This record gives sequence, structure tokens and C-alpha cells, in this order.
Amino acid sequence: MQVTDTIADLLTRIRNAQAAKHDTVEVPASNMKKAICQILVDEGYVKNFTVTDDGKQGIINITLKYGAGRTPVIKGLKRVSKPGLRIYSNAQELPKVMKGLGIAVVSTSKGIMTDREARKANVGGEVLAFIW
Repeated sequence: MQVTDTIADLLTRIRNAQAAKHDTVEVPASNMKKAICQILVDEGYVKNFTVTDDGKQGIINITLKYGAGRTPVIKGLKRVSKPGLRIYSNAQELPKVMKGLGIAVVSTSKGIMTDREARKANVGGEVLAFIW
């Protein structure tokens, strides 16, 4: 199956797996997805992720994180910049998610990073997703 927007597919798989209370979710691997998963681990939204080689592009196994009463740690995931409408922002105008409680994942010339890291490095880029 050909997927046009692979980042939206990653976010949707995570959202659906948490709604169904799964422990792990598998997504096809790519370097951009690995970088986004690393941000999710660093920010504490998921426990960890591993990349397994299947002879083709590989598979990312993401271990989801739940709070008390099996409530998901990730309250919301939103794809911002889509293939049909790209959203770019400079360093000064990067959006704050939930007034700083969430993160914006930004693809910059220095790699994929959060909005806080991009402001600190004074670089703008494409706003990929909001996570809170």
C-alpha cells in the first residue's frame, strides 16, 4: 500500500494504538520517523523505540507510555504541515503548543527538533506536528 503522508501515518498509528490501549505499535522505518520517535522519547511521551531490520526498509517498534489508570501520556497529536499545504515558520514566530505545555516538531536545516530547541538554535523550518 502506497502512503502519501508517512508522518501523518506515524501519528495516526500512535493515536489509534493508544486509543486501543496497546503496549507497542509498529510503523515502517525512515530516518525522519526515527528522528520524530527520538524526540518523543526525549520529551517523555513514549517509553522507547527500537528499529528492526526486515530486509526492506525496517520496522520501528514504539513502546507506548501510560499514566495512572492506563490513561495515555499523549493527549493529542496533530499534523500541521501537509503535502498539499506546507507550513513554514522562522525562529521568532515558531508556534507554542498549549502555551508551552506541548511541543511542536520542526524540520530545520540542522535536523528535526522541537520548537524550544529551534528557538535556542535560532533556526526556523517546516512545522511538522503538534504533540501535547
